[in-house]
Formats: sequence, C-alpha cells, structure tokens
Amino acid sequence: MRPSIRLLSDDFVRQIVAEAIDILCTLGVGVDHPQTLSVLSDHGAKVDIERRHAAFTEDIIHEAIESAPSSIRLYDVEGNQTHNFSGHAVYFTPGSSALYVLDHLNKKMRAPTTRDYIEYTKVVSQLGHITSQSTAMIPSDVPAEISDSYRLFLSLLYCEKPVVTGAFSVESFGVMKDLQMAIRGTAESLRDRPLAVFSCCPTSPLHWNEVTCQNLVDYAHYSIPVEIVAMPLSGLVAPVTLTGTLIQHTAETLSGVVISQLVNPGTPVLYGGSPAIFDVRFETTPMGAIETMMIACAYNEIGKHLGLPTQAYISMSDAKQVDAQAGLETGMGAVLGALSGINSISGPGMIDFENCQSLEKLVLDNEVCGMALRLVEGIEPKEDFPARGILQELFEQRHLLISDHTRRYMNEEIFFPGPVIDRASKTRWEQEGELTLEERAHRQVKQLLESYEPPTLDEQTRNDLTERMEHEARRYGQQRLPTEH
Repeated sequence: MRPSIRLLSDDFVRQIVAEAIDILCTLGVGVDHPQTLSVLSDHGAKVDIERRHAAFTEDIIHEAIESAPSSIRLYDVEGNQTHNFSGHAVYFTPGSSALYVLDHLNKKMRAPTTRDYIEYTKVVSQLGHITSQSTAMIPSDVPAEISDSYRLFLSLLYCEKPVVTGAFSVESFGVMKDLQMAIRGTAESLRDRPLAVFSCCPTSPLHWNEVTCQNLVDYAHYSIPVEIVAMPLSGLVAPVTLTGTLIQHTAETLSGVVISQLVNPGTPVLYGGSPAIFDVRFETTPMGAIETMMIACAYNEIGKHLGLPTQAYISMSDAKQVDAQAGLETGMGAVLGALSGINSISGPGMIDFENCQSLEKLVLDNEVCGMALRLVEGIEPKEDFPARGILQELFEQRHLLISDHTRRYMNEEIFFPGPVIDRASKTRWEQEGELTLEERAHRQVKQLLESYEPPTLDEQTRNDLTERMEHEARRYGQQRLPTEH
C-alpha cells in the first residue's frame, strides 16, 4: 500500500473548483495580449478590449480541462524517457532562477557566474534522486537579455537530464526553442520527445501580462510542456485564509489551462504553482512555512481531481545557510509533497525564499529526496509469510547478516544514504575528522566534480548549440561566451 495524505475532502475540492469557475465567469481575468483576447472572444468569452479583460464561460473551462493530457512524459538529451508525470508518481528537480549562490568558502551569498552554473550541472547530473535539472541560477557574467537562453544552453551542453526552465521575455523563447531543436532535429521530434518543461507565471490577482501570455501561446504552439505557476500570497494579494488562497490559485491556474488549450488543444500542462503565505512581521513570503506547504499539497489534490499532472515548489528552505532550519523545512516539504503525490516537486538546493542555490545543500537534499521516495514505496511483504522459516534461521544462527533473505532484499528494503548523512559511530566519526554536515556536503560536491562525465552529444550538435548561443550573445554586445575557468 502506498502511504499518502489528504488535506481536502472530495466535496471540499468540488466546492473550491466551483467557486473558481464562478470567479472566472463573473469577475474574469485581465489579459494584456490582444491575440489571446481575440481567441477567447472567438470561443464565446465576454471580452472587453479597452479594459483588456475577459470573462470566461463554463463551457470554455470544462472543454479546456478535458483536452489537457492527463500525463506528460519527459526525455533526456539522449532521447531516453525519464519521467511520466501521472497518477501519484513523484519526481524531484532543483529550484529555479536563483539570484545568488552560497559560497562555501566564506559562507556568503554572491552573484553566480558561468563557472558556478557549470559546476551545478556537473553535480546534478550525478544525483540519483533528483531526476531533472532546472535553470537553477542566473549567471551574472552575461547580458541580462540572454540569461534565459544561456542557462538552457549550459544545461543542454553539460547535463543529459531534462530541464525545468522558463522564458522571461518574448525574444528568449525563440532562442530556447532553437536550442532544443538542435538536440532533437525537428519540431515533430521535439513534440514527441520533449526535453524541457517551461514555467509560466500569471500575476496575482488574476492577470496575464503581455510577455507571459505570449510565452504561454508560444509554448502551446510547439506543444512544449508548460507548468502554470500561479503565486497568490495569503494575506497580501490573496485572501488570508488558506481556502480563499486555494480558490484564487485554482482560478488563476485554470485561466492558464484555458489559454493553452484554446491555442493548441492537447498542449501538455502541469497544474502547478508557487503560492505562499505572507509573514507580516518580516514582510516575507516563507516557502518553509507549514501553511505554504499545506496550500501546495491541497492544490495538488485539486489538480488531480481535474485529471491533470501536478507541480509544486515545496522542498526548500528560507534559511540563509546550510543549517538545521534548512534541513527541517526542506525535509518536511519533500515528505509532505511525496506523500501527497505531487508529480513534479521543485526546490532542492534552494534557500532564502527561492533566491539562492547551494551545491552543498543540493547534495544533502538529494538524500532527503531519496528518503521521501523510499517512504512512498511503503511496506510490502517480501517472502515474509509464513514467518516461521526466517525466524527459525535467526534462532539457529543468532543473526541474519548473511542469510539468503537478507542478501536478496537488503538493498531493496533499506535506503542507504551517501556520505553526506552521518550514520557512523562516535568513535569512527572522530577518526574520520569530526566533519560537520556542511563539510561532508562540500567534500561530496568536490568528489562529484572530479567524477563528472559529459553527456554523449555528438560534435555537430555541440557546435550547433554553441553557434546559436554565440550569435545571440553578439546581438547584445558580448563577443565571446564566458569560459568554464
């Protein structure tokens, strides 16, 4: 039996969805994109061009939900399937778009560089419980205008895992599409074997700006999987109650589902988000707050009720160092997300309200993810009934260390974390240098950088990727791309 948790009853979910649909059909949503307003009008929505506003119909909403796929598959750079977002399958990916990286040497946050990003890709490529990469940090040594496409370029060049990413300008998507095409070869191949999920974020409350809406239209046009990341903040730009926030989140997310499906029915959509409570004491949006995690787990139930695969930012921390708070908040989020069956869990490696990435925390979080994944495998009998035989052997041998039963099931039944997690005796810990958690994590990062092997991209593909990126960089005055060293 797979262990799980529920926060909402079926009736509660239906009531929230009904309220959200009513809001979309009465209060409506702001849309700053003329093309989308025209499409909505053509399908029966009540559109006010001057106000840039649209009120949906129930038929539009229900038809969009029906046309969105109930599962999404992802493939790595080499064309191997790695993900099937469906049911209660759970996959972890690092948090995205950090403005800072935590420097292990001085324990200070600083702006990331290309070298930091490449080291990140090398590390994440070897983390067994984090099955995709994200465009995790924004290098400061390239023009801001190319930062979106540059991150995807580095990810595809140095790591074979599929990518969770996003475009924050209309121009960026064209380059990012070309980079994916350099890997896949044709638009049809990219559609059949997608290697990236693109985030798309409506603005709370209930608004789509022109750039974000154009991005959503572009993703849909190419059938690129998109995660709708609505971000209502309880008590600031959303009702302070968790229920009220869930109603608003549902309306905002459904508005994105509708737009994507009207542009291209069947566009793969993850029912996602990054909502949070607002802590009025510090004027912050804590991702490690238990209420933030509850909202994420609850809207996951709403997404599953609608038959859509789900995503959430949940396994991360608001701490400023790799400390006890970082482990506490990330561990709680990973376990709750896994038990809830959130299909794509974003957040490992992140601290400081989604602002900072830490490679040391990332390797620690890989073990957290492994433990959470083991938990949802549950407890199942493995030649345990009848129990008399194995207990008889124990009585006779006084231990079961080398029994056939132990050797057959030990690695399957017991999760053995890597060296970041200390399970040694005190004596052995002292003999091995009395290393702290962060010291062990840093040692693991160094070992992963030394053992890294690049993906098996052919030389022509590497050249195509580099030429496309160099051409884009020159448009903004950078004649040479930064090097790894």
